[in-house]
Amino acid sequence: MASTSSLALSQALLARAISYHGSDQRISLPSSFSRASASSRRRNAASMTKLRSIRPLVRAAAVETLETSTDSSIIDKSVNSIRFLAIDAVEKAKSGHPGLPMGCAPMAHILYDEVMRYNPKNPYWFNRDRFVLSAGHGCMLLYALLHLAGYDSVLEEDLKSFRQWGSKTPGHPENFETPGIEVTTGPLGQGVANAVGLALAEKHLAARFNKPDAEVVDHYTYVILGDGCQMEGISNEAASLAGHWGLGKLIAFYDDNHISIDGDTEIAFTENVDQRFEALGWHVIWVKNGNTGYDEIRAAIKEAKTVTDKPTLIKVTTTIGYGSPNKANSYSVHGAALGEKEVEATRNNLGWPYEPFQVPDEVKSHWSRHTPEGKALESDWNATFAAYEKKYPEEAAELKSIITGELPAGWEKALPTYTPESPGDATRNLSQQCLNAIAKVVPGFLGGSADLASSNMTLLKASGDFQKATPEERNLRFGVREHGMGAICNGIALHSPGLIPYCATFFVFTDYMRGAMRISALSEAGVIYVMTHDSIGLGEDGPTHQPIEHIASFRAMPNTLMFRPADGNETAGAYKIAVNKRKTPSILALSRQKLPQLPGTSIEGVAKGGYTISDDSSGNKPDVILIGTGSELEIAAQAAEVIRKEGKTVRVVSFVCWELFDEQTDEYKESVLPSGVSARVSIEAASTFGWGKIVGGKGKSIGINSFGASAPAPLLYKEFGITVEAVVDAAKSLF
Repeated sequence: MASTSSLALSQALLARAISYHGSDQRISLPSSFSRASASSRRRNAASMTKLRSIRPLVRAAAVETLETSTDSSIIDKSVNSIRFLAIDAVEKAKSGHPGLPMGCAPMAHILYDEVMRYNPKNPYWFNRDRFVLSAGHGCMLLYALLHLAGYDSVLEEDLKSFRQWGSKTPGHPENFETPGIEVTTGPLGQGVANAVGLALAEKHLAARFNKPDAEVVDHYTYVILGDGCQMEGISNEAASLAGHWGLGKLIAFYDDNHISIDGDTEIAFTENVDQRFEALGWHVIWVKNGNTGYDEIRAAIKEAKTVTDKPTLIKVTTTIGYGSPNKANSYSVHGAALGEKEVEATRNNLGWPYEPFQVPDEVKSHWSRHTPEGKALESDWNATFAAYEKKYPEEAAELKSIITGELPAGWEKALPTYTPESPGDATRNLSQQCLNAIAKVVPGFLGGSADLASSNMTLLKASGDFQKATPEERNLRFGVREHGMGAICNGIALHSPGLIPYCATFFVFTDYMRGAMRISALSEAGVIYVMTHDSIGLGEDGPTHQPIEHIASFRAMPNTLMFRPADGNETAGAYKIAVNKRKTPSILALSRQKLPQLPGTSIEGVAKGGYTISDDSSGNKPDVILIGTGSELEIAAQAAEVIRKEGKTVRVVSFVCWELFDEQTDEYKESVLPSGVSARVSIEAASTFGWGKIVGGKGKSIGINSFGASAPAPLLYKEFGITVEAVVDAAKSLF
C-alpha cells in the first residue's frame, strides 16, 4: 500500500466512507488495506449498487453548494497543512491522537476558513462564532486551525511543544490555557453538552436584547463530536434538551469514522444515530464523503443554516487517519504517533514535500486574510452596538454588564439579612429568597433544576420558563438530566463573563454530575450548584438520598468552594461570594429541615470561611473549641451553653467553607483556631474524613461514617449520635 497513489487512496477510502451507519449493508475498504479490521474486510463484498438500494432514513446534503472562489489546489494544500501539522506535532511529542485531525481536516478547514466569523487578534470578541471540539483528544486539529488563522496563542513553537510542560498546546483543549479555545474538553460528551450551553446563551441573549432595527447578538455554535461522544450518556441528555429548546444556531458535525480505541465500533455501537437525533428533534444531514467532498460539506452547512427552529446534526462519514497508507481506518491511528516510517509513507502518499511544521507560503498567504477580516467584523459590530447603545441605553447597559462581567454597583445590598428574631427556616427556602433577590439586580443571572424546582426552591418568581418560544426567560427546566445540566451550565458560564448560571438537584445526585462539576473547576466556570437535602436530615427517603461522603469529596476538589451554611445570613453570605467568584464554581449544601437564625452568624463571616460566632474566653485561650457546619452549628451552639454552665470557656466556630478559610492569613487562622488549644470538637452530619486537619490529633470529630437510614430526621440524628449530648461528652473527654 505504500506505493498507492493519492487518487487511488482517496477512492479506496471513499468506499469505506460511503456507508449506512447502523445497517448490516455497509461498504468497507478493500482487503488490500492490511490494517483494517478483519470484520471490515469481511464486508468488502458490498458494492455501490447495493448502497443505492438501501432505504435512506436520512437524506444526503442538499445538492446546491456554497459559492467558493478559492483555488482547489489551495484548499487541498490547506487541508493537508492541517493534517501534517497534527502529524508532526504528535510525532515530535511521541504522544497524541493523529487520526481525528487527519480525518476531520476537510470539514474543519471549511468551518474556520470559509464559514466562521471570528477575530484572531481578539479571541474574546463577543459576537464571534463559537467552536467546540468535543472529541478533545484530537486537539491538534484545533491547534493547527488556530495557528493557521493567526491566533497569537498558537505559534509554531507552541506546536512544537505539544503536550510538554508549560505548553499552550496541552494534550486536550483547555480554555484557561489557550486563547481561542472556548471550553475545556477531553472527557467525551462534555464538549457537545457545553456547546448546547453556548447555543442556549446566544438564543437567550438574542431574544432579550435584539431589536427589529438592531441585531447585536447573532452568532453560531459549531461542534465536532465523534463516536465516543455519541456513546456517552451525557451527549444524549444535552442533545435532548437542545432539540426541545429548538437551538437553531447549534450545528454539530458528527465525525462518523466507525473506529474507537478498541477497534471497529460495530463491536459495541450499532444504533442508528441519525434516527435517534431525529427523534430528539434535530435536523439531520448526511455527508457521505467527508474525505474529499468539500462541496457536500459546504452544502450541508448551507442547508443547516436555513433550519432555524431546531439544531442540526451533520453526519460526516470520514476515514480516521486519512492519507496513512497502512494505518488509515484502524484503531492504531487513533491514539498513537504514526511512527517515522509511516509519516514518510504518508507524506509520499499525499504528495507532501514539505519539512515538519512547514506551512506552504501560499497557504499562509491564503489564511492571512482572517486577521484584517476579523478586525473588520469586530469593528462593524462595535459600530452596530454604539448605535444600539444610543437608541436603547438601558438594554445596552445590561448587555454590556453581561459581556464584560462587571456586576452592578452595590448589587449585594439586595441580599436579605436576618436577625435571631427572624423566623427559622430551611436553608433551601432561604436560598430561594437569595436567588430571587439576585435575579432582580444581576442581569446575567439564570438557572434551574433537574426536575426538582419545587423541592430545591429554585424558581425565579419574576421570570417565566426558557422554552423554544420564550427564550428570553430565565428559568431553565433541565428535566431529570443532572450530568447534562452541569455541562450545559459550564457552556453558559463560559459564553460571557457576566452570565451566571445556577443549577440544582438533591446533593446526593451530584454523583450523576460530578464529571461536569470537575470540569467547572478545571475550566474556571463559575457555576453555582444549589444542592438541597444535604444530610440525613432529609429523613424518610433513606440512604439512597442521604449524602454522606459528598461534602468531603468536594472539599478535595481543587478550585471549588464547598459551602454548608447554617442559617439565612450564612446562605446570603455564600451567595455573595458565589456570584463574585466568576472563575470558581460554588456548591451550596442546603437543608430540608428548618433551622434557627443563630446569634453571631454574618454575611461578612462567611467570606472568611471559618469564624467565631460565640466565645466567652479571654486571651485567645478557650478551654474548648466547638466547630460545626450547616444544621449542626446549632447543635454546637447548644452544647456550648451546657459546657459553659459547668464553668468552662467555649468558643463556637462556624466552618462554613474550608477553602475560604485556607485562603486567610496565618494570623487570622490563629485568631480562630489558636494552635495552643488542642481541645477541639467538630460536628457534621456527614463523613468525618478530612476533619483531622481541623481538630488536630487530640481533637474529636462527630459525624457519620456509614450510610444513613429511613426514618424521621430527629430520630436519625439521635440514633447516629449527632446530638448535643455527644458533643458535650466529647468535649469533656478532652479536658
